[in-house]
Amino acid sequence: MPAPYQTHIGSFTRKSTFFWAAVGATVGLANLWQFPYLASLHGGGLFILLYLGCLLLVTLPLMVTEASIGRYARHGIVLAMDGLIRSAKSSRVWMAAGRLSILAAFLVLSFTAVFGAIALAYVFFGAMGRFSGAGQVEATSLLAGLVSDPRAYRVFMGWHAFFLIMVLWVSGQGVAGGLERAFRIVVPGTLILLLALFGLAAWHGRIDGAISQILEMHPQDLTWASLRAALFHAFYTLGLGMGVWAVLGAYTTPDTRLKRSILAVVLMDTLVAIMAGLMIFSMATESGVFDGERGFSLLFISLPITLAEIPASQFVIATVFLVVVMVVWATALALLEPVVGWFREWTGAPRGLSVVLLGLAVWLAGLVSLFSFNVWAEYRFGGATVFRWLELTSGGLMIPLVAILIALFTGWCLTRNLSKTMLGAAPKLFGTIWFWVMRLVLPLVVVYIGIQYTAASLVNLCDNGSKAFWCEPAPGMVFRDESGASPEAADVGESGAVSDGAGEGGGELLPAVQAPASEHSEQKSAPENAPKDDDILYHSV
Repeated sequence: MPAPYQTHIGSFTRKSTFFWAAVGATVGLANLWQFPYLASLHGGGLFILLYLGCLLLVTLPLMVTEASIGRYARHGIVLAMDGLIRSAKSSRVWMAAGRLSILAAFLVLSFTAVFGAIALAYVFFGAMGRFSGAGQVEATSLLAGLVSDPRAYRVFMGWHAFFLIMVLWVSGQGVAGGLERAFRIVVPGTLILLLALFGLAAWHGRIDGAISQILEMHPQDLTWASLRAALFHAFYTLGLGMGVWAVLGAYTTPDTRLKRSILAVVLMDTLVAIMAGLMIFSMATESGVFDGERGFSLLFISLPITLAEIPASQFVIATVFLVVVMVVWATALALLEPVVGWFREWTGAPRGLSVVLLGLAVWLAGLVSLFSFNVWAEYRFGGATVFRWLELTSGGLMIPLVAILIALFTGWCLTRNLSKTMLGAAPKLFGTIWFWVMRLVLPLVVVYIGIQYTAASLVNLCDNGSKAFWCEPAPGMVFRDESGASPEAADVGESGAVSDGAGEGGGELLPAVQAPASEHSEQKSAPENAPKDDDILYHSV
């Protein structure tokens, strides 16, 4: 590798900080509003085992690669790729991987902050008793009044600005004084609060039903769609393709055991998803049967309604959404860092100025998503709001493309010696598996994920009345199975955060998406302008 660049964007001071920062980056809203649904639908404990297998055999090598690239170069993903390209004497076309990853992180951060604003508002709503005695219609009206009411969008903008200020204030303190301190406090604090809420759920909730649905083995529910769901969720839930792992790797201390830490992060992310799933299932269902809710309806409607019935409900609801805020806050901090690091290395600007300028840009981009829920909700292109196109562009195109480029570059362009040096000491078996996964397996799998994500998302838009050419049914294409529900293939989109399908086994693989009938029947009694699960494609922020 050529002589190191002279820019220096910072580093952690403790070796364990990488673990806490990586956990904060990977534990996102998908653990709360997506994983319980997928596990209950696709075989419970068998789905969890399938999900772990996809993590370890497919996405773990990419995580190790991104983090190793950053650690080897001691720079963000753009300059790190530049150095490796020069060392390998490869085409400058590969630089697209670094630049697209920064753009993807910026876009995902812009709408992640919008979700953080909703959760932040709900902390105060819960503390003020806004859910006391609330039913389905009242809770949906409260969410609609915050998010979708064109007359009250300035209030939503205020919560959005409040959340972003929290993120920018920490980032502006620097890597050691801001990020490291925040991750070492916020992430363990989130896990402690989550554990306390899990205990409360076991006491007041229906924990037996949750264990039955999520942990017990249900082989009759396991289909090929379950494998696709596990694969998609494993890819989208870990923050890959956005430069996050590269910049965290660049910040590691010399004595950090990178591969061991990444394995621990994967296991912790799965454990948190299981614990959060059990908690939410047992607290957000009024009967012993999970009705397949997820997304907005699960987290912001069903959960506060059922929590309002237990003692000290105001405190409990505020605490639950404080945990949600902390989860999204840690995710937002991780997403902002590769963008800040790239800007500083590109311009040489001080950190404070970089954070302020980029924070302003994220706020403006976030307003596009925010307005798409209210004042711009009627403006649709191809059946989708601007927010959904941003979401589809980042999740269906940019993130998969970055993963494919990194896999192909490291698998085919780097010499064996350079790869071994970059990866560091590793067992021979791991090196062999890594080499072939990056060369062949990962590019093919991610191409499949990207195509399916995009196809399912585009077909989903047809439900909004889109007249686009892709809404014309192809000869022989079936959009419903014999039960009237969506095909099981719709869950492929969901697992990777594409859609809101709820099919049963036996369907043909189709990129069709539709929420379950029971959910639609409930939404008919709610205000028409309330956000619905179909408003979110990307469930892995």
